[in-house]
Amino acid sequence: MTTLFISDLHLDASRPDITAQFLQFLDAEALGADALYILGDLFESWIGDDAADSGQCAAIAGLRSLTQRGVPCFVMHGNRDFLLGEQFCQRSGARLLADPVMLTLYGTDVLLMHGDALCTDDQAYQRLRATVRDTDWQRRFLGLSISQRRALAGAARDGSKAHIAATAYAITDVNADSVGTVLRESGAATLLHGHTHRPAVHSFNVDGRPCTRIVLGDWYTQGSVLRWNAQGYELCGLARTGGPE
Repeated sequence: MTTLFISDLHLDASRPDITAQFLQFLDAEALGADALYILGDLFESWIGDDAADSGQCAAIAGLRSLTQRGVPCFVMHGNRDFLLGEQFCQRSGARLLADPVMLTLYGTDVLLMHGDALCTDDQAYQRLRATVRDTDWQRRFLGLSISQRRALAGAARDGSKAHIAATAYAITDVNADSVGTVLRESGAATLLHGHTHRPAVHSFNVDGRPCTRIVLGDWYTQGSVLRWNAQGYELCGLARTGGPE
């Protein structure tokens, strides 16, 4: 049996091809898994459990079908869907994960994160992250009307795109010292995360100890999955058939 990890699908009504591939994935490969872990940014935007659109509802129904057939699913907040809450869990059957969280996989301790907290060179983003993760800010935002929340989320997405375009490539990647710190504090030698959209397996040392950082890819032009079983792990792309590239 195999445990599956994905992240950064950014499901959105403007990209039905991604949603279609995700639903196919849930109905095929994921059905044979020990468990499915989604490490953040399942949705491009999530403005509250009371405001899911038709595409998001389809994804939730797909997760519900998977969990009802006995496959556990765990979802971590991303920087786009940090407002996922208990109603989402009740409707999907998924369970929310803390960020970070330690998982033992076939005898290996693995630290799971979304990854955005590691991008500490991007100080403007870290300030924003601290603001929107504040419980008072979230309470005030969720108290707005759905139309108001949608308008603010749209403006935030436009601002994020402008920020990324104006920021040096290296600054939007993880900081090596921050990676070393979380591995040192956790005691793990393996870190698995998404967020950066730069799929790769990195080997390095922390205090003389061999460590590994595995980065999941996004689903913009193809799927990305990490398969992990008793024989080891494999980071793979998933070809998309049909739909826009």
